[in-house]
Amino acid sequence: ACILQNHGLLPVGDCVDAAAWRFVTMERSCQAELLAETAGTPKLIEHDVVIETRESIGNALACWFSFKPLFQSIAADQSDMFE
Repeated sequence: ACILQNHGLLPVGDCVDAAAWRFVTMERSCQAELLAETAGTPKLIEHDVVIETRESIGNALACWFSFKPLFQSIAADQSDMFE
C-alpha cells in the first residue's frame, strides 16, 4: 500500500482480499497516527522491528486470512449485496 499525497490510500495485494485488508489496516493505522500526534510526539518504531512485523503479519497469506472474518461479517449483515 502507498499513500498518495492529498489523494488517499492505494492498496495492492496478490489477491483482492489481501488488498482490501491492507486498505482497512492502513486506514486504521492512519487514524492511530493522527490520534497519537494529537497526544504529543509519537515514539517511532525501530526499522528492524517494522520489517520483522511486516514479514510475519503483512504477507499476502496473513492479509487474506485477516480479511476473512471482516468479509463474513459484511456478507452476513448485507446479504442482499449478492443478489
